[in-house]
Amino acid sequence: MLRTPILALLLAGAAVLPAAAQDSSDMRSKIPNLEGAEPSNVPENLKDPKAADIAITGHVLEPAAVEPTAERLQQLTKPEGFSVDVFAEDLGHPRMIAVSDTGDLYVTDREAGTVTMLKDEDGDGRADGREIVATKEMMHGIAFDGDTVFLMTVNDVFRAPVKEDGTFGELERIATDFPEGGQHPNRTLTVGPDDMLYVSVGSTCNACGETNDENATMVRMAKDGSERAIFASGLRNTIGFAFQPNTDRLYGFDHGIDWLGDDEQPEEFNRIEEGKRYGWPYVYADSKLNPQDEPPEGQGTNAEWAEKSTEPVLMYTPHAAPMQMAFYQGQAFPDEFQGDAFAAMRGSWNRKPPSGYEVVRVRFESGEPIAIEPFVSGFLIDRQGKWEQMGRLAGLAAGPDGALYVSDDVNGVIYRIGYATESAPVEGVPAPTASPAPEDAPSAAEAPVPEPAPAQ
Repeated sequence: MLRTPILALLLAGAAVLPAAAQDSSDMRSKIPNLEGAEPSNVPENLKDPKAADIAITGHVLEPAAVEPTAERLQQLTKPEGFSVDVFAEDLGHPRMIAVSDTGDLYVTDREAGTVTMLKDEDGDGRADGREIVATKEMMHGIAFDGDTVFLMTVNDVFRAPVKEDGTFGELERIATDFPEGGQHPNRTLTVGPDDMLYVSVGSTCNACGETNDENATMVRMAKDGSERAIFASGLRNTIGFAFQPNTDRLYGFDHGIDWLGDDEQPEEFNRIEEGKRYGWPYVYADSKLNPQDEPPEGQGTNAEWAEKSTEPVLMYTPHAAPMQMAFYQGQAFPDEFQGDAFAAMRGSWNRKPPSGYEVVRVRFESGEPIAIEPFVSGFLIDRQGKWEQMGRLAGLAAGPDGALYVSDDVNGVIYRIGYATESAPVEGVPAPTASPAPEDAPSAAEAPVPEPAPAQ
């Protein structure tokens, strides 16, 4: 669907419709945690960014970190029958997760520059063996293709054979000279159904005109590094993306622009298609015009940029910070979850109240995405307006046992989300709820001139 300007911000409830039948107001009406939000302070009738005069209310609010004790983990909200347990701990700063064809789990650590292999030899749901199998500075992206693994740092893509014991052979650099990372150095990659590599390259900034064409894009190339080309553009920071099984459609979560307001820029769930542009940096969300940036001379106005860009198919709570995502094809969850997508939300640092700090489910119906909703929440804790968090979630993958595995890169933990029909709900734990909604009357403050945002 092409972006077309809209004239009102609609927050009333709306029926769930297939994505192809939704318009912009449908998408906004279904974003969790925006009930009662103040009207947009970015005027809908903005016509000339060169003459913009807009007050934007923003906050810096970083919830205090608390330990994820067993007692606190018991208070996580999740659907009945599901459990959240520690699979591995003391992992440093675990980021992206991948599972090999043999069922072993691997996790990268950007700060240490490592890939760690984790084995559950006795099948009890806890890792009982670990080994560092690769080391490169700023290692982050990881993907398997049979007995070959692909790894990515900021600038380089490597491949290596996977040995019978799960360790890796010598790393071979197959592509280099990817752009510098700047604000978004966390590269991720996957192998597509066309047997090509897909690489997400984030922007260097919050919103700016990039000097390297590969920034803020999805790049496609052959598995030997050849045939490298931009597949799609206008994607600010799409860390989490995956191909939908059976349709070969590529979907991804993109991080919204900061400092447009607490509730203004939703996180975007895009269907990413070859040759399409997704708006950034001059257009955001449902065809909104960014008042702080405009296209270079000769490339049209913001409104013209919007007309040539593609809108997201769904949107989620602003500043939730989507990370790794995966489609569920396992057999352990109830049938209703089959074919849905799941994503880790790392959590906000610049919204009041905070958002994210949860695992979300993207519900699909007849092959189309229809809604994004909390799946496991409660990592964010409201102590009468004093906010705490016990997890910055980053990686997410489905294991061979049908469980979901989720990394917390601050506490050094990987959690296992499992399902058992005999499981009883924890007494006193309510049904799943969304992250807290905005306060009725948030304190208004002009947003300060921000420092660069922390890399997600």
